[in-house]
Amino acid sequence: MAKRLTDIAIRNLKPQADRYEVRDAVSPLRVVVQPSGHKSFIVRYRSPLDGKPAKLTLMAGISLAAARKEAADALYEVEKRRDPGTAKKAAKAKAIVAATNTFRAVAEEYLTIKCGVRRDGDEITFAGKLRTAATRLATLERLIFPALGKRPIAEIRRREIVKLLDKIESDNGPVMADRVLAIIRSLMNWHATRDDDFRSPIVRGMARTSTKERARSRKLDDDELRAIWATAGKTAPPFGPFVQFLLLTAARRAEAARMTWNELSGTDWTLPASRNKTKKYDLVRPLSAPAQSILANLPRMTDCEFVFTAGSRPFNSFSRAKAAFDMACGVTKKWTLHDLRRTARSLMSRAGVNSDHAERCLGHVIGGVRGTYDRHEYYDEKKHAYAELAALIERIANPPKGNVHDLRKNKRA
Repeated sequence: MAKRLTDIAIRNLKPQADRYEVRDAVSPLRVVVQPSGHKSFIVRYRSPLDGKPAKLTLMAGISLAAARKEAADALYEVEKRRDPGTAKKAAKAKAIVAATNTFRAVAEEYLTIKCGVRRDGDEITFAGKLRTAATRLATLERLIFPALGKRPIAEIRRREIVKLLDKIESDNGPVMADRVLAIIRSLMNWHATRDDDFRSPIVRGMARTSTKERARSRKLDDDELRAIWATAGKTAPPFGPFVQFLLLTAARRAEAARMTWNELSGTDWTLPASRNKTKKYDLVRPLSAPAQSILANLPRMTDCEFVFTAGSRPFNSFSRAKAAFDMACGVTKKWTLHDLRRTARSLMSRAGVNSDHAERCLGHVIGGVRGTYDRHEYYDEKKHAYAELAALIERIANPPKGNVHDLRKNKRA
């Protein structure tokens, strides 16, 4: 039967023993009434593909006006020799794939394949494919997943990312916002190479700082070094010894933080190529006596391979520990743990260490022909450099009182 459908007329349709349909007199729309009383909109048509009768069930819960429009759209597709039922099935399948391809699901795949992150229950290991894998994982968990993790990656829009970056810039600073942007960009570009339809919403100009602005030249002056060294000596492990160890070795923060007891042999610390930024060779650091003393006084945790740890994992609470440390040492001018590496390198030059030897202590690759053909390990030279660095740090941290002379008095005189 056919009748002009209205909202009231549809509400008044009563269920019967069998399912029945009511056709709209002014459109191809039909209302289906189930014995349970449930009602739905459908469109009946002949498939343009094979001429057989077909049925399209419209989205549940839409209004009568919206249903009439969808019915008209469906018949328009039929006139264009496109089957709306087939298109709906394809769209549904695509929606299912999109729903399973959440940002977090894609990120987990990215971390496993691209970054070498392996999960076994609560245990996480890093296969060494990417030296920043641990940092990326931590940033994703802390700052990105809470905002984007459950969203289908194909539905994430640029404005969502901008809003997230705005919040991070406000709470954590522009540099952290750029680090988050770099992780999202890398992840989305990687996904785009594996998905036919995905296009990354990231565009140029979304960064909050420039590379030139991010470049740092900060190094500690003697007063700052003295205050930081003294405070580190009074700060409980692992952070206090960690700060002193970074100064004595010029190591990168991640290199020292993930150092294991197995990497230590005698007086040497061997950073394996898998953890070395260059990825080219193992880096042997002959530790100075003060550096050895720091390690000897560290508590060794049972069933923990890491040297600097507060439990079973490498120490990573840098921001919290450093905030408390800054208040204790009184160095008010902003400084980072990486500034300790730059400071140590500058002190080596000040101590008269050969520039090439100092660069090798830092693990830098010597460029040009020398870097290609000179394979000498420079063990003795590095040992001398670290000893000179330790001696200079000791003189700055604990200056001999009898030899201190205030040059400003001579100037006034």
